Amino acid sequence: MSPTSQLPIVDLSPFFEEPPSQANKLKTAKSLYDACVNHGFFYLTGHNIPEATRQNILSIAKDWFLTTPQDDKNKLKRRDPGDGDGDGVRGYQRLGENVTKGRKDEHEAIDLYRPWITPSQPPHKLLQGPNQWPSDSYKKVFDSYLSEVLNLGAVLMRCMALSLSLPEDYFEPYTDSSFWVMRIIGYPPLKSEAEGDSCGEHTDYGCWTLLLTDETKGALQVQAKDGSWIPADPIPGAYVVNIGDMGSQWTNGLFKSTVHKVIHKAKNYRVSVPFFFEPNFDAKIAPLDICLEKTGGKPKFGEVVYGNHLISKVSSNFG
Repeated sequence: MSPTSQLPIVDLSPFFEEPPSQANKLKTAKSLYDACVNHGFFYLTGHNIPEATRQNILSIAKDWFLTTPQDDKNKLKRRDPGDGDGDGVRGYQRLGENVTKGRKDEHEAIDLYRPWITPSQPPHKLLQGPNQWPSDSYKKVFDSYLSEVLNLGAVLMRCMALSLSLPEDYFEPYTDSSFWVMRIIGYPPLKSEAEGDSCGEHTDYGCWTLLLTDETKGALQVQAKDGSWIPADPIPGAYVVNIGDMGSQWTNGLFKSTVHKVIHKAKNYRVSVPFFFEPNFDAKIAPLDICLEKTGGKPKFGEVVYGNHLISKVSSNFG
């Protein structure tokens, strides 16, 4: 367990060792299994991404939010399908534009998705537009970071496979064209009269959320099995990681897609950059036989195509 939280720590470094030690990898896989079964959230160390890279991402994100005039932010605004090249989701969202369970969230953000590369689909419908980048230099820095967290997500899938006594590459056909999502989020302090939370109660959609966040404490809260809320305060050098809906789907609920929320009441402007490692858009996800055996044999979920699940979620994100 972390000394500052009730959440466990998973050290992924054995998956980057040369030469690799299968015994060490299996030890990490066991700790991942326990974390996902008991909490659905954990701290990830040994992730092989330099701290200088992570801090540079946070610095650039915070600088853009705090120094860019609102009119310039609005030039990157999210647009609905049919409005130019809008696709309903990609781009900048002003304070209160994002909605969770019908209530406005008090944050601003830039949302980015894997570029749409399915030529058989007509352009400029939901999810099918271009990403909105503040500048070419901004894009270059974040593209470099994206390649690193994409690789990290793939490594986590290999660790997950071992944790379930599956071949290490089992999930690759489902995730080798991950329809990833990245949000660059700014949280001003909540005003007392605010209608909603900084970000309301929700679960995430896909496989893994790799949360890079500044040092702000007391904002991210995770729902425990007894319904209480525990903090997921950042610890130096680690990602806060949680399993998403598809991880729960694959494991027939054995791995917990955990409800969480953000309530930022401190005086500083908080910045976070969550990266969502997702299945392929057309991946078909159903409970695994080995997980059915562990959960009583009865499927809790039917098969779902990930892209359909994603569309059902994002279509209600903006009211």
